[in-house]
Amino acid sequence: MMGPDHLVPRRCPHPAVAGRSRGALSAIVSLAAALGLAAVSGCTTVGPDFQPPALQAPAQWSLQHGGAPELAAPPQAQAALPEDRWSVFGDAELLRLQARARDASADVRIAALRVIESRAQERTVTAQRGVQVNAQGAVARQRQSEFGSASRLVGAIAGANRQPLLDALSSPFTLYQAGFDASWEPDLWGRVLRSEEVARATTSAQRAELRQVRLSVVAELARDYFSFRSEQRQLALVRDELAATHETYGLLQAQVDRGLLDESTLIALRNQEASLQELVPTLLAQQANAINQISLLCDADPGALNEELLRDATLTAPALPDLRMGLPSELAHRRPDVAAAESRLHAATAGIGIAVADLYPRVMLGASFGLESVGGNHASDWGSREWSVGPSLSIPIWDHGRRQTVVTLREIAQQEAAVSYQQAVRKAWHEVDGAVSTYLAESRRDAQLLIRIHEARDELALAQARYHNGMTSYLPVLSASMSLLDTQRQQSDSTLRVRTALATLYKALGDDPRAGTADE
Repeated sequence: MMGPDHLVPRRCPHPAVAGRSRGALSAIVSLAAALGLAAVSGCTTVGPDFQPPALQAPAQWSLQHGGAPELAAPPQAQAALPEDRWSVFGDAELLRLQARARDASADVRIAALRVIESRAQERTVTAQRGVQVNAQGAVARQRQSEFGSASRLVGAIAGANRQPLLDALSSPFTLYQAGFDASWEPDLWGRVLRSEEVARATTSAQRAELRQVRLSVVAELARDYFSFRSEQRQLALVRDELAATHETYGLLQAQVDRGLLDESTLIALRNQEASLQELVPTLLAQQANAINQISLLCDADPGALNEELLRDATLTAPALPDLRMGLPSELAHRRPDVAAAESRLHAATAGIGIAVADLYPRVMLGASFGLESVGGNHASDWGSREWSVGPSLSIPIWDHGRRQTVVTLREIAQQEAAVSYQQAVRKAWHEVDGAVSTYLAESRRDAQLLIRIHEARDELALAQARYHNGMTSYLPVLSASMSLLDTQRQQSDSTLRVRTALATLYKALGDDPRAGTADE
């Protein structure tokens, strides 16, 4: 059997050629050894691995309540919240405005751009895994100094030929260069892996922030919309009362002229009309402010939504929704701000691994090939080639503790992120509990005001009957009318508070992360 020697030419090679061959062989052996080391050590990842923190959840949400027990969420639920929670208000205009603000709001667009930016950052980190290849080329007209470092040995070796040799070395020439180089750093200690982990966690945090911004915009628009409708309702009540007062004033004036009534009745009626007139500018200003806030959230110019919003709308009283929120652990994972805090904790944990990896040696595998020629006649000749291949090693020895200090800083940052996460979870529990209490309290107050409205209407009807039968003056009618109007305004304000409290509760509950976003 023939061995590998039959592949080698039998003639003796030129010594220079043999030397280059041995150098190339040595470089290839070194490269293979470095690759072997990378293959053996490539699975090592330093630094702590992230473990999602476990939440201590009580058996029932109602056990985690601050305040009066009657304002706690019921421990059992009768029905689940609707898939689209905002549909419980039965207002199609609200849903249209929320859909517009969810996509058009400047805050939402900025948060979406941050998600895209974070994804691009992920790609830049992942690119560190691959081989980096660069090509270059240059053409330069040069002249070397007769007295420079390249010419300092001429006097020692040239003898009588020194000046001709200097003239030859210093004559201008054109240098042609072209080639490429490639490099790759084996991820021996998982520095790139940890960097990718940080980038992914950062993107996850940005996605959660986008969800949080969208949820905040939708909830804020709902509050502004409910405020606008409440002021619209109160303004309608005031104007109806003004119309009735004006009509009544004409009737009473005729009776005063005939001596059937004294002037005190007209004075009381004028005072009532003046009080009502004072309310109109205030309600109009509040209404305009609410419209501007809604327009801003929808990224619309001032006045662009006037026609859409100023038409009359009847608000239906929302039915009491199901307040079951599951265990606090389920709640925490459903809130975008808690998800963002967990992702930031993940990124801080992985950042420790990056800092620890910098304490260890780094190996760089490189290779380059190119052509260099003085003059263009031999620029493409094979003899103009030059190349190099081999590993390089960087070993940190002494940096006055800088790298170790960076590790300590990363560990402190992780502890800060852990505290922030715990704070976010506890804040979620408190916000939901407070929102539930406010919603239940306002709902009960609203129910009592509805009862008072029925009683005030009965009182007004009785006063009007007595007046028409000549049993009393018109003053009890005015008093009953003002009492009814005041109760109606209180009930309108209470309805606003109920809807606002429910919108706050929906925001505190968070959105459904499984629904995703258009940018994911």
